[in-house]
Amino acid sequence: MTVESMIAILGILGAAAWTPGPNNAMLAASAANYGFRRTLPHAQGVAWGFPLMIFCVALGLGQIFQAVPILHEVLRFGGAALLLWVAWRIATASGGLGSGRDGRPFTFFQAAAFQWVNPKAWVMCVSVVSQFVTGTAPLREAAILALIALSMSLTSAHGWAAFGAALQRVLNTPLRLRIFNIAMASFIALGVIYLFEDWFR
Repeated sequence: MTVESMIAILGILGAAAWTPGPNNAMLAASAANYGFRRTLPHAQGVAWGFPLMIFCVALGLGQIFQAVPILHEVLRFGGAALLLWVAWRIATASGGLGSGRDGRPFTFFQAAAFQWVNPKAWVMCVSVVSQFVTGTAPLREAAILALIALSMSLTSAHGWAAFGAALQRVLNTPLRLRIFNIAMASFIALGVIYLFEDWFR
């Protein structure tokens, strides 16, 4: 893998990590509702879960899904159901800021596992692996991709959580918090539409 390729991967994964998506919307909403400190396990789960996923896909797991198409459909419907449940949970949260009375943030393992049903994560994994993995040194190439993804995920996950926590000063009334939660939930629900975009063609 050339230096030019690694720079390109850095740019692609950096843009993907920082642009809005289900992970970032969930992190911002979690920190806005529960605070930055309680959202840290969620942020760490995202930060480490996606690099693990791209490592596995680069080692050949993606080929398994291509060989057994039904697994892709199971993943798609399972992911849609989970995303809608998360969106509903966020939209109906109504406790005080940081109180956690309506539930609790995702744990590290829940957030890491969520990557496997996150449509944006799958699109990025498959796209990057298909473009930059040659197969000549699978373990080394997978490790490089995972390390680059980790560097981007660590900064973006904690950055979006910090953004949500900073909004606590603005979201200091139940109405403002409810509007923010509904907006974040709606954004997540759009990911479900993306999962089934082929149905609308």
